Amino acid sequence: MRQVYKAGEKSLVDYTGMTLPLTDPVTGITVAAQIFVMALGASNLTYAEAQYGQDIKSWLCGHERAFQYFGGVPELVIPDNLKSGVKLPCRYEPELNRSYLEFSEHYDFAIIPTRVRKPQDKVKVEEAEQNVERRILAPLRDRTFYSLAEMNTAIKEKLEEANLRPMKTYGGLSRWELFRQIEKGALKPFPSTSFELGSWKIARVSIDYHIEIARHYYSVPCECNRSRGWLNIDSVLQN
Repeated sequence: MRQVYKAGEKSLVDYTGMTLPLTDPVTGITVAAQIFVMALGASNLTYAEAQYGQDIKSWLCGHERAFQYFGGVPELVIPDNLKSGVKLPCRYEPELNRSYLEFSEHYDFAIIPTRVRKPQDKVKVEEAEQNVERRILAPLRDRTFYSLAEMNTAIKEKLEEANLRPMKTYGGLSRWELFRQIEKGALKPFPSTSFELGSWKIARVSIDYHIEIARHYYSVPCECNRSRGWLNIDSVLQN
């Protein structure tokens, strides 16, 4: 089935299979930095950055910086079924990570995860990953990086080169040129306020009308007795 990509409609996101070594300047211990990639469907404009891991904070910050790089927000974001984004994969009603869902509501985009074991659903981002691995990660794999900031500076330089390369299938236009022609004006603007990541848990009201958070107990209305639901821990602790 041929995928159709309208300007400003879809962006696809994933982590590359290839990583970059990050060396601790004190201990000399090397860890694998994860490479976050997001690509716009219509123009193929690609964003990439190195992260310490694939946790929810890194996942959402990668989205935020990608939107800033593009200068706007697409209507849909299509992730793979990694745990930071999708808690329970399902073809019809996947269970999304609560913080990811809250993030999407703040930035006003919809999340449509790919189907499990259906690589045709994410062809664009797989092509972007291959391009990032070939044009960015491969030339940098023998360099020694002592900080994530240093690594991302090097990635940014190579990323600009990759996005400025002519694409034969688009008449020699680069990703940046195609983006400015068809997609820049179609993206939605940023919200007026910045997103604040909260910590969520499923809480149950006990028989004495209290809930427990971090070994502290908070009273709730008696009508909530024995009820169960999602609770934003940070908002409770701040109040």
